[in-house]
Formats: sequence, structure tokens, C-alpha cells
Amino acid sequence: MKKLNVLAAVLVCLVLSSGLAMATGLRTEFKDYDIKAVDDLFVGKNVKAIWTLSYSNAETPVTVVKRKTFEGTEYVVHSKYFEVCYLSSTNGFGTKMLRNSWRNVPKKINNAVINQKEFEKQEIITPNKVNDERALGLIASYLPFLINDGYTHLLN
Repeated sequence: MKKLNVLAAVLVCLVLSSGLAMATGLRTEFKDYDIKAVDDLFVGKNVKAIWTLSYSNAETPVTVVKRKTFEGTEYVVHSKYFEVCYLSSTNGFGTKMLRNSWRNVPKKINNAVINQKEFEKQEIITPNKVNDERALGLIASYLPFLINDGYTHLLN
């Protein structure tokens, strides 16, 4: 009888843990993504290119804006609820603090969505300077990890 109770407890734990994994949004669902260049927009003199990045048939994909600065090439990811900046320079490629003048989302909301520990981990994704294609691929691959578990639905 005791073995049956232990087996039932293990079974319940397995079912509950798999349910929790589904509730937090597994990161494997972000393996497939689509990047499209945005053409025919007046983007200003500092903006060099714009792309949309979507992980599914999302109605509102995130936007990636490429800007040349004195530090290197900055790729700013904008959405309705969060923003993050990636820098490609001679020191490598990774996250950096977004300039306040480029910010559209209030800091309080952005800080709730972005995982600060993961942001710090991604400060150097690669020590090499990267081109647009590589930068967009790295952004698409690493961006989902920046989003706190309760907000991963923002990418779908």
C-alpha cells in the first residue's frame, strides 16, 4: 500500500510539473521566426534599416531598427510593451542600455517585461563584430530569453 501511495505521489508531481512548464511558456516555441525588411518608409537620417521579427502569425511583430552611432551599429527592438538595444562594435555583439531619447515604452513597464539578469548575461553574446544578417539571427534567437516568463505571450 505504501508503494502505491509513493507511485501516485510521483505521478501527480510529474503531471503538475508538466502543466507548470506549459503555463510558463516553453522557450522551444521560439525556434521558428520570420524576419522581413520594411521598405518605403521615411526613416530619418540616423536610421539605416528596419525589419519586423515575428515568431508566429503574430498580429503585432516586434520591430528592429538599425542605427549607426559612434559606438558602432545599434539594433533597437521595439514592441508595444518592451524595448531593448543590441550593439555590434569592435568589442563584440550584445545588449546595452537603450538611450532615453529612443525610448517609447515607460521604463517601469519595460523593466517588468525584461529579465535583468538575462540582460546582463547577454551583454556579450559574441566577441566578434557581426553583420546585419548575423545580428538579426542572434536577436531572434536570444530575445525570447530576455522576456520574463509571465510575458512570453508578447512574442506570439
